[in-house]
Amino acid sequence: MPKAVWNDVVIAESDDIVVLEGNRYFPRASLREDLLRPSEKHTVCLWKGRASYYSLELDGERCDDAAVYYPEPKPDARSVKDRVYFTKDVKILD
Repeated sequence: MPKAVWNDVVIAESDDIVVLEGNRYFPRASLREDLLRPSEKHTVCLWKGRASYYSLELDGERCDDAAVYYPEPKPDARSVKDRVYFTKDVKILD
């Protein structure tokens, strides 16, 4: 089962993965909510829409803007609704 791991801690785990543009999107429900911190960062993808970010925080360590999601994806990207992909120091293990 694919896992997202940061600092040797599993932060998401699911068999229900959507792959889009090389990114593995985990279901929102599979995330450890206790590690997520809202970020002020937002970016725009022309075909997916406006992206929002979460930072990760655990035991005094932080990884800024490590999780990306599309709260209201455009119609062509609806497969990523309620899903998150990870960047930076998060490893995806199979």
